[in-house]
Amino acid sequence: MNIPPTVTERSRLTGIVVILLAVASLFAPTGAAYPAQATKITFRRIFKGSSPEFIEISVRDDSNAATFEIRQLDEDAGSSPFEVSEGLRTKIFGLAGDLKHFQGQDLDVHRKIANLGEKTFRWEQGTVSHETKFNYTLNQAANQLLQIFEGLARQQEHYALLARRMRYDRLGINDALLQFESDLNRGLMPEPQRLVPLLDQISSDTKFVDIARQRARTLADRIRRQ
Repeated sequence: MNIPPTVTERSRLTGIVVILLAVASLFAPTGAAYPAQATKITFRRIFKGSSPEFIEISVRDDSNAATFEIRQLDEDAGSSPFEVSEGLRTKIFGLAGDLKHFQGQDLDVHRKIANLGEKTFRWEQGTVSHETKFNYTLNQAANQLLQIFEGLARQQEHYALLARRMRYDRLGINDALLQFESDLNRGLMPEPQRLVPLLDQISSDTKFVDIARQRARTLADRIRRQ
C-alpha cells in the first residue's frame, strides 16, 4: 500500500525539482531554443542610360552562397547564384558594422553633382531591416563597401563574357581576355581567382587561337601567385 507524501515532503520534492531545473538551464546550449537568424546585406545600383542599368548583389553572413542580378531595366528580372569567400564576407559585414548596419545613415553629400546612379545598401536580419540610399558619398567605409560590390559585379560580367565567347565566339575570346586583364591590372575585382577555372579551360583548348591560350595561361598563373 502506497502512503502519500506529507505536505512537508511535497514541499521538499518541489524545491529539489526547481534546483535541478535551474542547474540544467546553466548547462543548456546558449541560444538553442532561439537560433541566431542569418543576416543578409544587399547592394543595389540603378543607373538609367548606363550599361548595365541594374545591379543587385546579396551576401549572407553564414554562407558562401550569394546571388547577383546584372541587366538592363527593360530585361526580365532574375538573380543567379555565385560564391563569395568567407574572408570577403567578413570584410563586407565589418564595413556594414562600421556604418551601424545602415540604420539612420545619411551618406549622400547633398551637393549638385552629376547623376551617378542611385545606390542602396540594405541590411536584413529576420523581420528587421535598415537601408540607406545615395548618389555620391565621401564616407570612407561606404566607399570601400561600394568598391567591393561594384568589383563583384564587374567580376561576374567578365565571367559571363568569357563563358559566352567560349561558346559562341571563339575568335573574340582574346578581346574578352584583354578586357579582363585591364581590370585585373587596376585591381578592380575582389576575387579574380573565381575565373581561374575558365582561364584553364581556354589555355588547354586547341580550338582557341594560340595568343588567347597563352594569355589565359599567363593570367591564371598570375592570379594563382597573388
